[in-house]
Amino acid sequence: MKYNAPERMLPMKDPREKDRIFKEKILAIADEETLSWLQQKGQEFGKLMSYYRCAMMEIETKFNVLNEEYSLRHDRNPISAVKSRLKSIPSIQEKLKRKQLPPTVSAIEENLNDVAGIRVICSFLDDVYALAEALLKQDDITLIERKDYITRPKANGYRSLHLIVSVPIFLANEKRQMKVEIQLRTIAMDFWASLDHQLRYKKEREFTPQMAVELYECAQMSALLDRRMDALRQQTETREEAT
Repeated sequence: MKYNAPERMLPMKDPREKDRIFKEKILAIADEETLSWLQQKGQEFGKLMSYYRCAMMEIETKFNVLNEEYSLRHDRNPISAVKSRLKSIPSIQEKLKRKQLPPTVSAIEENLNDVAGIRVICSFLDDVYALAEALLKQDDITLIERKDYITRPKANGYRSLHLIVSVPIFLANEKRQMKVEIQLRTIAMDFWASLDHQLRYKKEREFTPQMAVELYECAQMSALLDRRMDALRQQTETREEAT
């Protein structure tokens, strides 16, 4: 899954500019089927995508606040970067087909949990769980699903903490609950996952079983690095408390 990575804490872009860029990207990659679907559902779909963008902004703001508070209490920032993305129209269409769902806006909102995605890249392993716990304690956040691929990595070595949450967005005349997928991972996990994706899905290159083994071993080294860095952080903090 590819994410766009705005710098954290920067002023938000004009929503109209975001809409223009979004529409240009759609037209650039859309096939005839997609364009036909957009012509029929364009206004409804555009409104739904704006709701998802609002939900992502709500979640990003919550993590920015947590990061600021943590820096005041612990004199360091637990968050290295926050990235966000909206699922592309072809990906949405493909997923609806795979799930044998109708190509409607209501089917998207009711059945797809990962249209809006936030990735939070943390400095240390403990920060992943501390931030997840702090977010889920907030009374306007509802946990829908949790998958811990850190304690139970995927077969290929992938590690990350995945949360599907519901967050309210407040519009002029209504409040809506929107779903957002959140991935929390360390810098080492993100580094491995990014390169793993590049190596596996490079179309002009063959990906061999031996390469898969090498990547898995790299994932194990990445996990070891996280544990050692966390141990060093704990030693440093213990010495600071003793002085």
